[in-house]
Amino acid sequence: MATTPDNKLRELLEEFGLAMLVTRAADGQLHGRPMALAEVEPDGTLWFATDRHSGKMDELARDGHVVVTMQSRTKFVSLSGTAAPVEDRAKVAQLWKVEWKVWFPGGKDDPNIVLLRVDGKTGEYWDNSGTSGVKYLIEAGRALITGSRPEVGSDPKVHGKVSL
Repeated sequence: MATTPDNKLRELLEEFGLAMLVTRAADGQLHGRPMALAEVEPDGTLWFATDRHSGKMDELARDGHVVVTMQSRTKFVSLSGTAAPVEDRAKVAQLWKVEWKVWFPGGKDDPNIVLLRVDGKTGEYWDNSGTSGVKYLIEAGRALITGSRPEVGSDPKVHGKVSL
């Protein structure tokens, strides 16, 4: 199966366990914080668990637009969309991870747990791993020597923009 930007974005989303969720604070400033990914659906929908009394809930009540970013040494993803709280105890039970007990001592029935659903509208990725990374390093070296910019091309295995 040929790599398409849609396939590649979804593949990369599933590789990450942590993300930075960026919201807009009341004063208009952007506010990012690390969040553990609970689930990535095939359509690119992201799920997080959070405390219903956290500051991000107030921020999302005012403006549901978010950016979610993820990165490793060689892979990067940015997803823009909207986030909203979801009250669904069955979904909490389905997604529950024992590590969450640190934040929710009452377990999956903790009354402070609420799910956060992020519906992506657009996504962008960069994958400089494997042979793609080697090609990038060669292009970057050539650009450094010649004083030009690297030719990264339009290989969907390396970079792509996706409308979800």
